[in-house]
Amino acid sequence: MKKIRYCLISLLSLLIFSCDQNKSAASQTEQSSTKTGPEKDKFDTAAYHKIIQNITNGDTTGNWPVKAPLPLPGSIFPFNRVIAFYGNLYSKRMGILGELPKDSMFKKLQEEVAHWQQADSSLPVLPALHYIAVTAQSLPGKDGKYRLRMPFHQIDTIIKWAKEINALVFVDIQVGHSTLAEEVPQLEKYLKMPQVHFGIDPEFSMKKGERPGSVIGTFDAADINVAIDYLADLVKKNNLPPKILVIHRFTQGMVTNYQNIKNIPEVQVVIDMDGWGDKILKRSTWLRYIYKEPVQFTGFKIFYKNDTKKGGKDQLYQPEELLRFIPKPNYIQYQ
Repeated sequence: MKKIRYCLISLLSLLIFSCDQNKSAASQTEQSSTKTGPEKDKFDTAAYHKIIQNITNGDTTGNWPVKAPLPLPGSIFPFNRVIAFYGNLYSKRMGILGELPKDSMFKKLQEEVAHWQQADSSLPVLPALHYIAVTAQSLPGKDGKYRLRMPFHQIDTIIKWAKEINALVFVDIQVGHSTLAEEVPQLEKYLKMPQVHFGIDPEFSMKKGERPGSVIGTFDAADINVAIDYLADLVKKNNLPPKILVIHRFTQGMVTNYQNIKNIPEVQVVIDMDGWGDKILKRSTWLRYIYKEPVQFTGFKIFYKNDTKKGGKDQLYQPEELLRFIPKPNYIQYQ
């Protein structure tokens, strides 16, 4: 298996995001994040398919791996695994990102990254900060949209923090009574940065005018494709590496018509198993809504507190356990 060097070259050369990897199965070599298509002399399709088969973990159903176009240069997946800390700087209750002081949070994130790297040395492990940039609200607000956009200076802080540890950034939105078409453009200046990716939360998309939190919301494939099209357009117009789109899910109704979600090389879609509870419940949710309804890549959320309400810390899934899942998750989020 070839040694690789996987690099993401940041906007204006101010943010350098690079990983020298000696144990990766990927063989994208010295590829600039500004290129828009794979070069045959630098893209080893045999190595790519070997990685995909490894992630599939011996699935025999035919659902995995998902048929997809070959990844473009600069693609994060499947050549890496991402370990993200999730939260909001205004709240200690929304996740580990915001709950702990920066230095303590960094230390804990780096420990999780090291644990995952030790558990699976075949893929480089990248840290990430996953920030809730638009939060659903229980009150309508001035415009009646039941959502609150975070000030840009908070997002700027996350960008700065991520630079300190060479981490990816995800900006995540909970639309409330708004829409993806309205909210995604508000974050364009960040999404044009090559190290910044995107997340959407169907739980707080209230199609029938309900108050967020009173029922579980939903996105249809048509909604999700609005975000995919927007991200793909940014990638093409700005010569960016492909964007990752994380979609949280823990019920059947949260994502409808999953088979119609677009699968294009400019956007790498992750369906993130977002449910909390004990190991048996979480595995059951994975099997019903992630394994049985394949989209492209998979994610798994671990709740430091909610997963341990029954049974204590032994109910927190460990990397070695999740690596036995079909397929192996590419994206792990800690809240």
